[in-house]
Amino acid sequence: MPAGRTEMNRRLTATAALALLGLAAASPPVVAAPGVSPARAFVPREVIVKFEGERLARTVSVPAGVGVRRAAASLRRSPAVAYAAPNHLARASAATPSLTSNGLPNDPGPIDGPPGPPTGWVSLQWNFLPWAGGTGAALPTSPGGIDAVGAWRNLRDAGRSGGRGVVVAVLDTGVAYRSFGGRFLRSPDFATGQFVPGFDFVAGDRLPLDQNGHGTHVAGTIAEKTDNGIGLVGLAHGAKLMPVRVLDRHGSGEADDIARGIRFAVAHGADVINMSFNFGCNKAVPSIDEELRHAYRAGVVTVASIGNLGAETCVSPPATGPRVIGVGGTTEGGCLGSYSLTGEGIDVVAPGGGVPAIGCPSVSARPIYQVTLKSGDGRRFGEPGTYVGTSMAAAHVSGLAALVLASGVLEPQGSPQRAVNRVARRIRSTARDLGLPPIRQGAGLIDAAAATNPAP
Repeated sequence: MPAGRTEMNRRLTATAALALLGLAAASPPVVAAPGVSPARAFVPREVIVKFEGERLARTVSVPAGVGVRRAAASLRRSPAVAYAAPNHLARASAATPSLTSNGLPNDPGPIDGPPGPPTGWVSLQWNFLPWAGGTGAALPTSPGGIDAVGAWRNLRDAGRSGGRGVVVAVLDTGVAYRSFGGRFLRSPDFATGQFVPGFDFVAGDRLPLDQNGHGTHVAGTIAEKTDNGIGLVGLAHGAKLMPVRVLDRHGSGEADDIARGIRFAVAHGADVINMSFNFGCNKAVPSIDEELRHAYRAGVVTVASIGNLGAETCVSPPATGPRVIGVGGTTEGGCLGSYSLTGEGIDVVAPGGGVPAIGCPSVSARPIYQVTLKSGDGRRFGEPGTYVGTSMAAAHVSGLAALVLASGVLEPQGSPQRAVNRVARRIRSTARDLGLPPIRQGAGLIDAAAATNPAP
């Protein structure tokens, strides 16, 4: 098991429950074996169980000699059990303040390359540029752009620049949000004031520091510091980030940790939760669904990647969970990414970079650039050209959800659940149709300027 987790404090021994069902093994119950079986995609000898009358699920240690699937199925037959399922594994879904006087950020581009012009970010961040029908006449256009510039203008005019006042929880591999000891450094393109306290559910402490780079990249797309003369820009650069580590240094995470991460984010004031990871195809993860329903009732917008072809074979949880905005990926040329899956559960698509799907006329295939770790040592930063996939796409939608919430285009009205519905509907209704069927593009490619435009 990951270091720092105190098993006896949070896990329920299964002896009594399984004995009632006639499944107790001859040998005594054991603590779950370390590691995860890639073939099974769940933690060996663990079942997540919720008993009737209890608010929270528990993780049960299954005795040696009892199969996980058999134990879960037998527990589900008990009238005392609300649900039981393996502790499924999720994996990261990556194929790996005011503006300046001219209305544009002054971020110069690569932090480890030669200095760029005052708008050097433009040369790399095609994903934030206006498309041909967008509003940014002073900038080059990109067929795959979402017109972040128009959205920044709308938010500035509303007095909530960059989504100020909104909190986005990033459930991921952690974020390089602060320096710690001699090993970890804060990303040079984040400011300490951008973060609210988070938690590390992998190591079991209050330092959700990134040892992979995926989480820092995702957080950068959502809210990297903008107009600070360093590196690149983030979409909702005025929003606060809540780092919640639920994936380990390899980008792998367990269902019970992820459920606790969602619960933590809701309890600590997140307005939006980004989940750039997926469980296996058609896996039932009831503990995650339960926490997602709780998030919905609390008025929290939840966003998830749909998964990548090759790693998954179908649109996968949590994107298929209750009231989650499921996001597919598009390319610089405004095409569907070759990795983006097809099926039910796709609400919209957003920039994920990479190679376009067969049949699209554009061959543009740049990745999504953001300042993140160049390696897992926690100290070296750059803009690696390897981040492609629906992980990156989901981050754009979470950033846009923050902008919509802050913009004032949706007047407060009704229940918290209705507020979540209206944010999702606003993002879908303003998306740009790519001429594809809904099972490929959902409502289309997000348009940040249109979604935050106060005009009817």
